[in-house]
Order: sequence, then structure tokens, then C-alpha cells
Amino acid sequence: MGAARVNGAREVILGRIRAALADVPDAELTAALPLPRAYERRGSLTPAGVLDLFAQRARGYRATLELASESSVGVAVAKVCDQLGVGGLVVPPALPAHWRPSGIDVIEDHGLAGRELDHIDAALTGCAAAIARTGTVLLDGDGSSGRRLLSLIPDTHICVIRAEQVVETVPEGLARVAGAVRSGGAPITLVSGPSASSDIELTRVEGVHGPRKLVLLLVS
Repeated sequence: MGAARVNGAREVILGRIRAALADVPDAELTAALPLPRAYERRGSLTPAGVLDLFAQRARGYRATLELASESSVGVAVAKVCDQLGVGGLVVPPALPAHWRPSGIDVIEDHGLAGRELDHIDAALTGCAAAIARTGTVLLDGDGSSGRRLLSLIPDTHICVIRAEQVVETVPEGLARVAGAVRSGGAPITLVSGPSASSDIELTRVEGVHGPRKLVLLLVS
């Protein structure tokens, strides 16, 4: 019954398309029309405006965003861990030492299996870039970003973003990770808020495809 309904709807849609194109000359249908490529490459906001927009967009995705100074990142991470009841953190080996909180069990990721990561409360990483207009964080699988699994399996992801890593537009953000893709074929992970989807009744479900909690520490 379900397949019949889908096929019926498909034929209705295709029929309407055929009717709409019935009087269009064949030459026009097959012509190779030029596509505009004048994409906006750079934004026009001030640096402060870019950070404000990123914070607004990120919070709109239900991410938690906190401000910190470079020297106080470790303290800020410890505070977040205390608030969320995090007892253990997995971190990329290249994560700066002063970002690692005291009083928390910190485990470096040297190829941990998914099952092992599933037993660790949270991941602490940096990022490669962030995009203000979309509130998106980009991870390039290297350095402080760590392996992609770190941003997928632990229930909480704490991500440190330096102010200079935040750009306004999508092309600017992709340009920041283009080198990693071209040189090493790095898989780029784009994170826009905590994992969320909805079932057939549009009930929000969190944590199915990644962490249920995303905490962003914006460092300036």
C-alpha cells in the first residue's frame, strides 16, 4: 500500500512537470544555460560583529556558549565539567596543555576504539574554523580537532574556538580547511549544535547521531 501511494504521488508530480513544459521548445530544454558563479566570498561585518553573530547562531542551535581568555581555558573547562557531572575527558594528543583541566581524568586518544570512547563522559577538542552566519564549527581531523570519532561518540563535546578562527561566511570557512583536504584528504566535520533529529511525529530526539550536549568556549 505504501509503495503504491509513493508511486502514485510520483506520477502526479511528473505529470504536472510535463504539462508545465509542454509548450517549451526542445532547443530551450536542451540548451546549456550559464550558471551564475558570483558567490559572496567575504562578509562585511566587523570582527566584533562576526563574533556576536556566531554566538547568536550557535545558541540558536541549542549549543551552550561560554567566553574565556586564553589563559583561563583550563579553568573554564573544569567549570563546565563540574556543572555537567563530567568525570572523564578524551582529548587529542595535540591539545594544548593549558586547555586541560585539573581534577578531571584526561585520556589522550591514541586510536581508542568506539566502544572505549562510549565509556568516556566527554570529548575536549579545538577546531579548524567556525562560521558566524551558520553557527557552524569545522573540524579537520588533525591537531587539536582530533579524530572525527571524538565529536561523534562521547555524550558531551566541549570545543574551544579562538576568536581569530571565526569567519563570517561559508566560503571563508571552507577556505580555512581547504589545505587539509587538498594535502591529506582530511575528512571535514561540520558541527551545528548538538545532535538532534525528529521522529515521524516531529518529536525532537537528541544524541542519536552525535553528542547530546555541545559546549563552545569562545576564546579571545
